Amino acid sequence: MIRIPLRPLAKIISARNRGENPDDIERENTRIRGEATRDRARVRAEGRLLVMGLAFVAGFTVVGVRMGSLAASEPVEPRAAAPSGIHAQRADIVDREGRVLATNLVTHALYAQPPMMVDPVGTVDKLIKIFPDLDHDRLMKDFTGNRKFVWIKKKISPEQMQAVHDIGEPGLLFGPREMRLYPNGAVAAHILGGSRFGAEGVNSAEIVGTAGVEKEFDSWLRDPANKGAPLRLSIDLTVQAALEEILDGGMKLMNAKGATAILMQVQTGQIVAMASLPDFDPNKRPRPLTTGDASDSPLFNRAVQGLYELGSTFKIFAVSQAMQMGLVTPTTVVDSQSPMKVGRFRIRDFHNYGAHLTVTDVIKHSSNVGTAHIVEMFGPDAQKKFLAKLGFLKPTSVELIEAETGQPQLPPKWGDVSAMTIGYGHGLAASPLHLAAAYATIANHGIRVEPTLLAGVDKGHGERVISDDVSRKALAMMRIVVTQGTASFGNVPGYEVGGKTGTADKVKPTGGYYDDKVIATFAGAFPISDPKYVLVLTLDEPSDNSGPIPRRTAGWTAVPVAAEVIRRCAPLLGLRPMPAHDQIAGIQVTKKPGEKTVADE
Repeated sequence: MIRIPLRPLAKIISARNRGENPDDIERENTRIRGEATRDRARVRAEGRLLVMGLAFVAGFTVVGVRMGSLAASEPVEPRAAAPSGIHAQRADIVDREGRVLATNLVTHALYAQPPMMVDPVGTVDKLIKIFPDLDHDRLMKDFTGNRKFVWIKKKISPEQMQAVHDIGEPGLLFGPREMRLYPNGAVAAHILGGSRFGAEGVNSAEIVGTAGVEKEFDSWLRDPANKGAPLRLSIDLTVQAALEEILDGGMKLMNAKGATAILMQVQTGQIVAMASLPDFDPNKRPRPLTTGDASDSPLFNRAVQGLYELGSTFKIFAVSQAMQMGLVTPTTVVDSQSPMKVGRFRIRDFHNYGAHLTVTDVIKHSSNVGTAHIVEMFGPDAQKKFLAKLGFLKPTSVELIEAETGQPQLPPKWGDVSAMTIGYGHGLAASPLHLAAAYATIANHGIRVEPTLLAGVDKGHGERVISDDVSRKALAMMRIVVTQGTASFGNVPGYEVGGKTGTADKVKPTGGYYDDKVIATFAGAFPISDPKYVLVLTLDEPSDNSGPIPRRTAGWTAVPVAAEVIRRCAPLLGLRPMPAHDQIAGIQVTKKPGEKTVADE
């Protein structure tokens, strides 16, 4: 910019020549320069005001748009941000109908910063009144010592939080977090398992599974990629609750130490209900036993961890294998003379059934001797291969972390004698879930079924184990067991129940068998003409003391309880009562005139 001088020489000389005052020129130039400066300042100020105005307009526009988007969006409860490295979210677990089995509840943890406390001694006394389980001496030592931070309670109720607020101690602080809640209490406890806090911070805590599906699917339940989608199980909460109620009553009525039951779909392998007693509340999960028998703990899942000799329920496998190999038919007559001598061993029947029985009558009367003679026809090697196809040589594949421990106990030497005893359910220990899967295979037209706890999964399309014809004949024999044989108390009108009883002497921990303790089992399917469901129910050390002599056989103990389960649960499953069929697979299933049914083996 060219600066014009206030006293230009040329104009000064010209003014003097004209007799004018040269100072007037300077004053005029000063005025002009001042006006120019003011004009420039005004332009700058107007520009700044314009920019500020535009900034305010843009700001208010952004705020208005944001307010409009919030008003149009769904309301969401704000959550405190979790510290880096701790993921507090965990997906819900629901049943097949979407009913909640496990969810999260917003709660608070209580901690203290002793340096901020005004009255640490008085605070201890007040906290003890709110939380009687706290250690007074330990808390006093922590509050009056050199500690800067003390956890007091990992989770507290709203009432307890208000009571702590009322203390008015600035050194008592709360940390928001989520806890796992099981709204149905002990229902399906062994399936769900339980959870605990993992990594913890002041404002958040990680929830990790400790057992059951909570442990099996822990990483899936915590995966943010699932966007909070629930884990949907195959169990039906209504059926599960009914099953547990009946099983608990039956266990007490039959004076049993424990009990388990499994209700499973035949075609898919989906478990609709599975219970183990005694049970527990996963909201207050007890500590595991450190000494004694593991099965004494309520945490022990008898359905998948309990390994039992399941008695005569195995006889249908021996007969099915013999029919599949073409060695027998339902009407084939076999030797049943008791006792049967095998080397230095003797095999006996519960009753004397005569010198000969048909194969159907072997199942109907549950003859150990007749079954042993049938097993003789194919031997131990073929038996082992057949039972392997049914899944009895490895743990079940069900989605429970505990299932891995359910490795069946096999004889050290699988010889002829072992094959005979295994044929009638002694010498091989497996879980009730193994048995349920095997019976589902027979009921599923002979096609292998794997159990599952996931809804929408179909595990009923494995390899073929027996033919459809053999399957139907085996089911017909199971129906006869209920209408005429050892499971007569299991005949539920309208639901065509078929099954097999099993009473096995309980094995001593030190070896050998108890004389007065048994494992009583009923395994069956219904409706037997078109099986939809398999039920396995086992009682540990039952005893029916209603008569003058205690009765421990499955026909007197497990079968009545199983019948009540079917009577209560079949309508819940949508099954309508139907008239009974007189024949299945060409085998007569009605009771002969004058024939009495028995519940003993």
